[in-house]
Amino acid sequence: MNDERSGGPEWIMNNKKQRRGFRHYTVYIIHCTLIFSLSGCLSIKKLRPNAYILTAQTVRGNRTISSESLESLIPQKPNRRILGLPITPPLWLYELGLSRYDHQKAVQELEAKTNEFEQESQRLSDQPQALKKLNRRYGRQLKHLRLKAEEGNWLMRSLGEPPSYFAESDAKANTAKMQKYLFDKGFFNAQTAYALDTLRRRQIRINYLITENEGFYLRNITYQIDDPRVDSLVRKSFDKSLLKTGDRFDFENMTGERVRIESQLRDQGYYAFSRQYIRATNVDTIRRGNDRRFYDKLEPGDSTRRNVDVALQIVNPPGLSAHPIYHIGEVEVRISPVDSPDPTAPVVLTTPLDTVRRNGVTYLLGGRDISTRLLESKILLRPGQLYSQSDYRDTQRQLFLLNQFKFVNLNFTDTTNRRLRTLITATPLDKYEATAEGGATSLLYQGQGYPGGFGSLIFRVRNLFGGLETFETSVRYGLEAQTGFVNDPNNPSQAVYRSQELGVSSSLIFPQILLPGRFRFQFNRYAPRTQISLSFNNTFRPDFRRSLLRATMAYNWQTTPAKQFSFLIADINLINAGDGNSQAISNAFQDQLAMLKEQGSTVYLSFRRSLSSSFSFAYTYNTVTPGQNRRANFLRTVIESGGTTLNFFTDSQLRRIFNTTDSTGLQFYKYLRFNVDYRHYIPLRTRTTLAFRINTGLVYGYGSNKTAPYEKLFFAGGSSGIRAWFPRRLGPGSEWPQTVDGKPAFNPEYPGNEQFQYIVEKPGDMIIEGSAELRGRLFHLGADVNGAIFVDAGNVWTIRNNVNRPGTAFALDTFIPQIAVGTGVGLRFDFSFFVIRFDGGVKVWDPARQYFSTIKNRQVDERFILPQFSFKQLFSGSNPLVINFGIGYPF
Repeated sequence: MNDERSGGPEWIMNNKKQRRGFRHYTVYIIHCTLIFSLSGCLSIKKLRPNAYILTAQTVRGNRTISSESLESLIPQKPNRRILGLPITPPLWLYELGLSRYDHQKAVQELEAKTNEFEQESQRLSDQPQALKKLNRRYGRQLKHLRLKAEEGNWLMRSLGEPPSYFAESDAKANTAKMQKYLFDKGFFNAQTAYALDTLRRRQIRINYLITENEGFYLRNITYQIDDPRVDSLVRKSFDKSLLKTGDRFDFENMTGERVRIESQLRDQGYYAFSRQYIRATNVDTIRRGNDRRFYDKLEPGDSTRRNVDVALQIVNPPGLSAHPIYHIGEVEVRISPVDSPDPTAPVVLTTPLDTVRRNGVTYLLGGRDISTRLLESKILLRPGQLYSQSDYRDTQRQLFLLNQFKFVNLNFTDTTNRRLRTLITATPLDKYEATAEGGATSLLYQGQGYPGGFGSLIFRVRNLFGGLETFETSVRYGLEAQTGFVNDPNNPSQAVYRSQELGVSSSLIFPQILLPGRFRFQFNRYAPRTQISLSFNNTFRPDFRRSLLRATMAYNWQTTPAKQFSFLIADINLINAGDGNSQAISNAFQDQLAMLKEQGSTVYLSFRRSLSSSFSFAYTYNTVTPGQNRRANFLRTVIESGGTTLNFFTDSQLRRIFNTTDSTGLQFYKYLRFNVDYRHYIPLRTRTTLAFRINTGLVYGYGSNKTAPYEKLFFAGGSSGIRAWFPRRLGPGSEWPQTVDGKPAFNPEYPGNEQFQYIVEKPGDMIIEGSAELRGRLFHLGADVNGAIFVDAGNVWTIRNNVNRPGTAFALDTFIPQIAVGTGVGLRFDFSFFVIRFDGGVKVWDPARQYFSTIKNRQVDERFILPQFSFKQLFSGSNPLVINFGIGYPF
């Protein structure tokens, strides 16, 4: 028989577990009941009678044509749901706002404020300054009231979403549009339909059903061109044609071919030619390809292939036997006078020098000192030459890229004998310009915010020497809170300190390649620039002070809007370092550098006086258009050689020249560096994007110190890298972030949690990192508030083995488990002119977490550290949340 008292404690424990389980399921049931009750409110209370809410629409059955292309034809947007469930919080918030919104009252307020503004404007009509202030003040008020009258109150506009009602007429129209789109893509026998799924509470899903059937492929392409000269030009360019035998018929390619021919002919003097003269006179479909030509092997494909023959005709203008050819006539360039605010005002010649004629082009300078030789290199239109649309566009682009003119207009007038009189008008920007910029920064550490800020003054002078040059000088100061410093022996509990940065820079930009000889003129079409810069930057931190004097000279040119080249022919850096503004921390930092030196690290060289020089070549390919969500790519490659001219001397000679010893003198560097940064953007929805990034690089130091300047090394971690690690604190390889007596150092603020301590920056010679990020709009709150989910992976490594630093060198058989992985979420406040970003990251895989735990008294392998993350220990656990603040997107 069991003793009732002996069973008591066990019964009590089981009873407690049952109560905890009951509370858990009670919370779960209440949560689900609340969600579904809200969903019920959405579906019943405010809906139109006999109306259904559109909450989902899918495209099914398509094999060749992407669902993304077909979905883009659907103008209706369903109400957003949570995790595919019939729960629509934005719609509920809209209805909540609507219950407190009076549309008639909002319209009356707008009309009253508009009348008040008109009365005040009439009263101040003879006071321009007061009227300007009035417009500014009432403009903001009227904009707010107009938004309220048209789109509802703040809750409706920012957090809510109006109901999207299902209409069968819309579904039929969308089905017809999809069938036409498939027909235009070569699926002439495609069929489309739709089916409806009714969800709970009067919600509906539309399934668009696609049957493509066989596509039709181009077999014969013929051109019939009435004008012999046009016929010759078009046939010479068949290798660039968008219509290829064997390709599937695509109406978009037909349109593109018309545009291509139009552009080609307009570059050959056909100013009045239009794609309207190009007609598809015959599109003949052949049911099967198993005719005599197939069996005689005169036609590619198989016997089931469906073919189509296309005939294009280029007709002449009505009443003419050929297309007219145009030449450039007189070319006149008018620069707005100094005192003329109106760019269309006639040019008043104040002196005979205002009018200059050069190589057939007349320049009316309007009293401004501008080099006509440089203007001539930007203007590609000359009297007597054939009209070229490319020359017209390149001239306009080159003048705009000078950053000297507010407006640039090119106009053609058809005079007698088909000669185009060309007028180029330009309104210069202000010669002198001063701007001020500033901003705030913040560091979130252990739930507490530490504010900071930065500010800069910029002074700009245009056309400094009369050669369309731009001179710019700026002063910048920044103050921000930072962590990761060596502990202050006098105050070991303090972890956040202030860092200051003061910089001065000046640059002079010439709108040409400064080279002797005529070779520099080869770049005239490519918006060439030569930039000479000089800057001095001083950084004040508790652990060190570092100054950098830098002088550079670079050539830049742009062959297309997407392709840019940069040749940095000289980059000279003089670096000096000293003690920081806290002597105790500075001494501890020097001890840290000495310890790293004993381990074989070369970081200590970066905090000695040094001189580095280099030249580099960079290529950038960028199809990203700001403000547009479309598929795009970004690629930047840089090749750099440092200390190349020092190879003419031996190391012993250089040490004598620079008075270099193991501990004193001027350090010098020889190195090679290579870096590739690639990004790809895929639009998933109108305001949803999937972004990818791969960044890799290698630096090889071959001088006596076997390293490169600190700024040329690679770092991992931070707001633009692996965001689950602090900036520049990841790696190299599987090395522990900080060691004490040969063991990993843990954060003393959280004893017992074994949270790694990150103090010194961890440079590497090689980097491999990649990121994937899903971005989407959440709501509008003064700015577009966007959310993100991201995964980052990568690390840095050394390229030389060091017995004192195991696990830091890159090796093919060990580098994969040394790749760190982090994940997290982010918020971005998009104000259109700049973006404020907050990213929170946690570690998934930490290659350094293999060590002997004194707490657990055993060897542990916690590289898969994601389970160690806990909301209860958000910042104090072994896998803390790392908050990153940034301006702009990470990539």
